[in-house]
Amino acid sequence: MPTYEYECQQCHRHIDAVQKFSDAPLTTCETCGGSLRKVFSGVGIAFKGSGFYKTDSRATSGASSD
Repeated sequence: MPTYEYECQQCHRHIDAVQKFSDAPLTTCETCGGSLRKVFSGVGIAFKGSGFYKTDSRATSGASSD
């Protein structure tokens, strides 16, 4: 199950919640009763295997077309 991060609009507290995709989003802060909004952040990408680098995609011949 994914972990979602929420921020309270009133007290600015950050909350992490493990929820199913089908669960309704959280709307109320447990601490102050303010409204919550989801925080979206960047996703990490890991390139594994061959073919991602300039040196992986070319044969080691003597000619270069740079």
